[in-house]
Amino acid sequence: MSTYVVRFMKDVLGEYGRQCEVCQGTLEIDAADEDEATERAIAKFCEDQALHHWSLHADRIHVRPADFPS
Repeated sequence: MSTYVVRFMKDVLGEYGRQCEVCQGTLEIDAADEDEATERAIAKFCEDQALHHWSLHADRIHVRPADFPS
């Protein structure tokens, strides 16, 4: 199993009406692959935020392998 960092991102209007990207949550997930990491992260994010669907608080999901120094 590998560890993945999953970030839930949302576009919001910032100062002076400029669009900016905000991280709504970050999770470290152990999974066999990126698809499984995404599924597990969605379930955890929805549970933590008391949501029926993750897209109520985020526009997209970024999944990357965790970079741990050896």
